[in-house]
Amino acid sequence: MAMPADQSVPGEFGVDSMAGPLLEVAMRRPGAILTADAGEWHYAKSIDANALVTQYEAFVDLLEAGGAQIHWLPDHGADGLADSVFTFDPSFVIPAGAIILRPGKHARRAEAELHRTFYEGLMPIVGTIEAPGVIEGGDCCWLDPTTLAVGRGFRTNQAGIDQLATIVAPYGIDVEAFDLSYGKGPDACLHLLSLINPLDTDLALVHAPLMPVALHERMIEMGYELLDVPTDEYEASAGLNLNVLAVGPRRCIAIDGFPRTVELMRAAGCDVTVFSADELCLPCEGGPTCLTRPLHRSGI
Repeated sequence: MAMPADQSVPGEFGVDSMAGPLLEVAMRRPGAILTADAGEWHYAKSIDANALVTQYEAFVDLLEAGGAQIHWLPDHGADGLADSVFTFDPSFVIPAGAIILRPGKHARRAEAELHRTFYEGLMPIVGTIEAPGVIEGGDCCWLDPTTLAVGRGFRTNQAGIDQLATIVAPYGIDVEAFDLSYGKGPDACLHLLSLINPLDTDLALVHAPLMPVALHERMIEMGYELLDVPTDEYEASAGLNLNVLAVGPRRCIAIDGFPRTVELMRAAGCDVTVFSADELCLPCEGGPTCLTRPLHRSGI
């Protein structure tokens, strides 16, 4: 599959859910990740570059087959930004436009400017997280169109949360913060979306043992059915069995190899497509959701 080199302009933009039909996304081709030092980037092993590219192209095929238009961030493999293939984290999109975030992982800080340049001319940039604030997209989860849950942990701090709340408040969006656990420590990637993943307006995958109690109660209060993923598959995947991309309500793309998680979703009425990601995702702490930055979900 040949991936286009141009950067087309979205006709519309805006996101206020995790599971509305996915119409337009921002992505970046694998570049520096193909030769990245696994220890430096906290990857579980050295990358098989050919296998990673093949798996990435298969994922792109699934997205396009589902109706999503892809807008490509410029790729400069020599920039050393190995994690930049995971476009979910350095920016966030609300109905009014884009917010440039400030990643908590120091090696990812330069990605914020990459995203800023990408958005210029595409849609308004309605805010920017500044030091000492840090916040990553993986810690931001729409619970409904006016409620944004944000995880406070090693990648997102209170200063970042306060800035985000100030940016989105004029647009009628409330930020609710929830403390994450220590997990495997500051070098590991534990995001809020490592613990919860909405598949519809009333359905979400969760890993209950690490989920903030207040968030569990809040989602039940809001009418969510919570599907608790098998702990052994969660641990074997480093949490990525839960990292499922909803391309529409109860239409999902998931990583292959975790059949009981897939069956859990299918039993709840989800249409689930799986793809191999033992090089693209499992060693690199990033799943299908992480590989995309939604620009437009219908309903906006």
